[in-house]
Amino acid sequence: MSRTGLLAQFKRTLQTATVTKPFDKVLIANRGEIACRVMKTCRSLGIKTVAVHSDVDDRALHVRMADEAICVGPAPSNQSYLDMEAIVNAAVSTGSQAVHPGYGFLSENCKFAQLLEERGIAFIGPKEKAIQAMGDKIESKIIARAAGVNCIPGYDGVVEDDVAAVTIANQVGYPVMIKASAGGGGKGMRVAWNDAEVREGFKLSSEEAAASFGDDRLLIERFIDNPRHVEIQILADSQGNCIYLNERECSIQRRNQKVVEEAPSPFITPEVRKAMGEQAVLLSQAVNYQSAGTVEFLVDTQMNFYFLEMNTRLQVEHPITECITGVDIVDEMLRVAAGYPLSYTQSDIGIKGWAMECRVYAEDPVRYLPSVGLLTKYTEPGVSHNTADLGVRCDSGIVEGSSISIHYDPMISKLVTYAPTRQEAIDHMEKALDEYVIDGITHNTPLLREILGNERFKSGNISTKFLDEEYPQGYSGGDLTPEQKSELIPSLSVLHHMKMNRTVTDGRFEYIISCDEDKVPVTVNVQKGDYTVTFEDTTVTVNPSGGVFGALQEFKLNSANTVALQHLQFDGVTHTLRYRCCKRQITVLTPLQQRFMDSMPVKVKEDTSNLLISPMPGSLSSISVEEGDEVLEGTEVAVVVAMKMNNSLKAPKSGKIKKIWASVGEVVEGDQKILEFY
Repeated sequence: MSRTGLLAQFKRTLQTATVTKPFDKVLIANRGEIACRVMKTCRSLGIKTVAVHSDVDDRALHVRMADEAICVGPAPSNQSYLDMEAIVNAAVSTGSQAVHPGYGFLSENCKFAQLLEERGIAFIGPKEKAIQAMGDKIESKIIARAAGVNCIPGYDGVVEDDVAAVTIANQVGYPVMIKASAGGGGKGMRVAWNDAEVREGFKLSSEEAAASFGDDRLLIERFIDNPRHVEIQILADSQGNCIYLNERECSIQRRNQKVVEEAPSPFITPEVRKAMGEQAVLLSQAVNYQSAGTVEFLVDTQMNFYFLEMNTRLQVEHPITECITGVDIVDEMLRVAAGYPLSYTQSDIGIKGWAMECRVYAEDPVRYLPSVGLLTKYTEPGVSHNTADLGVRCDSGIVEGSSISIHYDPMISKLVTYAPTRQEAIDHMEKALDEYVIDGITHNTPLLREILGNERFKSGNISTKFLDEEYPQGYSGGDLTPEQKSELIPSLSVLHHMKMNRTVTDGRFEYIISCDEDKVPVTVNVQKGDYTVTFEDTTVTVNPSGGVFGALQEFKLNSANTVALQHLQFDGVTHTLRYRCCKRQITVLTPLQQRFMDSMPVKVKEDTSNLLISPMPGSLSSISVEEGDEVLEGTEVAVVVAMKMNNSLKAPKSGKIKKIWASVGEVVEGDQKILEFY
């Protein structure tokens, strides 16, 4: 297929072949980007939509997009988005014929599906028995083995306590994976390599599972070291039809949560794809599955694959499958829930092009800790520039001025690119990330940008250990290479000169740019509106694409290479900007200003070595020490819950607890003192 044909296919992703409207009104029992995503397909079908929201989400984008909206409770999700009675009552009061649960929250809750059925309201998802069977990780493995699906060795019963966990782990053999029976999305999961890690992992996983799913049951299985995470998308209807929509590679993960996904996999052969797809169909048929679902597998280096779990809902990363197949998965879910057969047969499903997805999270990419706050600047790629023509899709549920709350998942959006080849999809993603303006909170686009430029990633040689292996000391924040400095310095020199001199005047102008630890002298020559920059014995012609206003600025160097800068703030001296997604503060001074600056005293940083400081905003759920206790470095002393994740805080040094500054149950700020040591 030609490039034009592929791009046309991409633009048809959210168009539907459905002729008959399956429902007149649908309530979406979710928030954020997935609620907006479902509404887009409903709108294309002429279906009216109802949004539910907590009190803090009353001005959220999904609320504004819907035809109707109902508040179902306060901010904590267990009092709003997880309140089954409130949501069912909202569906009844608005006359909704069906409810789409999205993903997370109540999407895999069989009791919720049952309550809707009792009220005569369709649940847009599988039947209660299938949710129950596949949602229970223990029962699902028993069913999978009986259906002839390859399974990971492990213990199929419920692990009662940490003592039993240690015994089972030794029987299964280290390393082991401790995981929530009712879980998903990386929550309630820990890898343990010894008895001590099993005890700690059992405690944290059970607490996290109870908080996230209302079910603290855990199972233990062998941890397959260095695998790929590959999943199969399936669709099934009530007439007995079941098809698979090929695979997605989801191996780039942190904390067992996916970060970058792609379809198809760069590793799987057509023969293995067919075998995995057929096993996914067998499992689905074993539980009379009806709707969209995803069967996840771990794949080793020899292409042996093992059943991991089945997600009985719309998957976060479904857009990349839509791109390469042309199937609107939400439309098919609506059809199936209304009793219609699938629009496709297996022979209709092919692979057209390559799709890449980056999950953009509100989190510190260095420490993987969530970030909250107000989006002071927000522009999606394709809004102000022409990236939409490159096959870029951004599924989000926010706008400039939206708030990222401690109460919900930190995902900002799913950024998707689609192209004829894998390398082109990567190239488009790099450009889209460079043009994605997000400010006011910390986010992970610098890490995403670095992953995409990694030679190992580009070769397709990846596994679930990719981030640990490529960044064994953790991602450091994107140090500039000499080549990148040679792009940034001339571009910023011209931008600074344009901002300081609104009238173009010919001449020779000197500046000192403080970049990282270096102070780089530069000379900007202006002749008849043309710019050349000389620095470090290099001269570069620089052509700005426009004026000095707007966050996104582009410069063409030597009439060839285009450099994108996100210019976020300027006080006349210091530029706050993003280059290749990394946020930097770079000072530009005249030589005289630099001499004065060099004579200023250096401010001494406060010594915080005797303090335990909360690395993020959240709720302080426990403190396991008292004043006067002796602790060893690395001992867990507190737990902060933020965005549905339990974050263990460990003693930064060995010593005695001098003072406890915070209380259990208190909502703490980022950088707030919790404990002080002697």
